[in-house]
Amino acid sequence: MTPGKELLFLALGGSGEIGMNVNLYGCEGKWVMVDCGITFADPAYPGIDLILPDLSFIEERPGDLLGIVLTHGHEDHIGALPYLAADLGVPLYATPFTAGLIRGKLEEEGISEQVKLHVIDREHGQFHLGPFGFEYVPLAHSIPEGNALLIETPYGRVFHTGDWKLDEEPLLGTPSTAAELEEIGDKGVLALVCDSTNVFNDEASGSEAAVREGLDGVIAGATGRVLVTTFASNAARLATLGQVAQDTGRRICVAGRSLDRILRVAKSVGYLRDFPEPIDFESAMKLPPREVMIVATGGQGEARAALGRIAFDQHPIKLSEGDLVVFSSKQIPGNEIAIGRIQNALAAKNIQMITDRQAHVHVSGHPGRPELALMYKWIRPEIIVPVHGERRHMAEQARFAEAQGVPRSIVQENGTMVRLSPDGPRVVGQERAGRLVLDGDVILPADGSTINERRRIAAYGQMSVAVALDAAGRLKGEPEVRLQGIPVEEDKDEFLADACDAAAEAARAGGKDEDKMRESIRLAVRRKAVEWTGKKPIVDVLLLRV
Repeated sequence: MTPGKELLFLALGGSGEIGMNVNLYGCEGKWVMVDCGITFADPAYPGIDLILPDLSFIEERPGDLLGIVLTHGHEDHIGALPYLAADLGVPLYATPFTAGLIRGKLEEEGISEQVKLHVIDREHGQFHLGPFGFEYVPLAHSIPEGNALLIETPYGRVFHTGDWKLDEEPLLGTPSTAAELEEIGDKGVLALVCDSTNVFNDEASGSEAAVREGLDGVIAGATGRVLVTTFASNAARLATLGQVAQDTGRRICVAGRSLDRILRVAKSVGYLRDFPEPIDFESAMKLPPREVMIVATGGQGEARAALGRIAFDQHPIKLSEGDLVVFSSKQIPGNEIAIGRIQNALAAKNIQMITDRQAHVHVSGHPGRPELALMYKWIRPEIIVPVHGERRHMAEQARFAEAQGVPRSIVQENGTMVRLSPDGPRVVGQERAGRLVLDGDVILPADGSTINERRRIAAYGQMSVAVALDAAGRLKGEPEVRLQGIPVEEDKDEFLADACDAAAEAARAGGKDEDKMRESIRLAVRRKAVEWTGKKPIVDVLLLRV
């Protein structure tokens, strides 16, 4: 669909899910993209770490996309750029800190020369792309340079919040004031496209400054080593932890490549200049435990991150009884099992743990209901378009916004084409919006043959059958059967003998048509597997001419 004299909105990610944010705005034949993020895989995708958005809708319209505008530097907003931006062939626009993170990603993939990256001023920077005008509007979040976008079009203005919260004492950056946001509302806003993550929270998210007090109290009372795990991208929390280390008389040690990258980029653009100089792992282990605070990645249970490796004694940093681990982050739904695995490993060492349920060691970067109500009051949109949430979050925000006086709302999902103006909001179509997976170095459909086969192997196991045939197509010798993941551990030899007999019998009766013989052998062996185990494994048959 090509936009005419209208303003269209199309989410290709982030609507109906938390993560993988991709939003398209269409006007007068052209499109712009806001954010291009990833989400992290779950057990439904065996062997997969990253999930990418399927951008085929816009990839099939070369020349119509004008650029990609990034609101901030979290992975669910910029993480897909190293894999997809070069193919889209359009410039990127970001403020300095976000641009620094993006540049590093592009360099790692070897495509920094292929993708043009424009750095926009962090304080209300403005630029135009075709019929669209953009202004960055600083808002508080858990990463430097969290921004809303004020998007000017011939058919109305859109206030796209990105991820945000209200914080009266932000540690990094200067968010827009209530007066500045009210001024935007005074000039008229057609649509507020708004973060829905914490819409069920009846209280405001709280200030980062309060976290310092909570962490000071927890860490001051610790007698051994302290490890604090948090999101690497939460640079505001890193600033807090630097202060806490000084408050409690501890040297700070940083464990995790992503933490090193965030610190490096933040300092290069003027943030975290007062962060204490970290010590190395060896020095941290030599100092008296009472004098060390480790900041580590891995609080969401990532097996290869620093905390997971430390918990299972696979890291130079060692923890033991009397030490303390503080989870200064919120548990993301879906990560419970992975986090529990690490916490159980720590508990086996008699290491104390504190989470946000036990002490005030974390505040969210997303708005609760009081903050949403204030944003509606200041911006006064004609339409609310909830994004960045599961369906239940978005539906609840639509109800809440209408109760707060927003005249109109629309609850869309990935792939829903919405006309915002004229005569909007109205659904005008449904477009393809799917998922891709990064499998090693290859990008594949998330529900394509490769991943479906892998799911089947994981669920049912796999058997390989090799059958030798002479020149006349008769069985030569005995078939060979190998298996993986078939539940016959104690009876394996008997099962293999039975499967080989079944393969031989099918080969003898198979005739001269190799395809029919191969299928007969496959079915015969699988029937044996069903008889022995109740499972229907994948069976591969190899016919050899000797």
